[in-house]
Amino acid sequence: MKCPFCGYLKDKVVDSRESGAGDAIRRRRECLECGRRFTSYERIDEIPYLVVKKDGRREAFDRNKLMAGLHRACEKRPVSAKALGEIVDDVERFIQDSPEREVEAQKIGELVMNRLRELDKVAYVRFASVYREFEDVHEFIAELRGLLETRK
Repeated sequence: MKCPFCGYLKDKVVDSRESGAGDAIRRRRECLECGRRFTSYERIDEIPYLVVKKDGRREAFDRNKLMAGLHRACEKRPVSAKALGEIVDDVERFIQDSPEREVEAQKIGELVMNRLRELDKVAYVRFASVYREFEDVHEFIAELRGLLETRK
């Protein structure tokens, strides 16, 4: 840390405290050259994980937005909030474990649909109908047939 008074590059930390909000660390320092004291603040600089949408737009991953979509798909279904939380946790873990800071929405959607397919077939169909944007009834029926064939 460079001394703001003399420009010397070495100092010692005299005191460290968490800031009131807990989002930074306040350090009281003493310059080893001039002996004057100064304060520095350290903050965690979080780089958001971005989701690349179908149209190429990028937006920050929003855990609450995913949870809201899952709640809509599972409305009036026997699916616990805990199970939905686990799906969102898995998606978040997948994104954080990704070597890239950007993840395609398609990968997230497929992961969610795979989990919903195991959890509740009706919720899966609801989510898939919105996510896949079926153009007509025939596409929807083809998806249902595929789902029924996996049950056999």
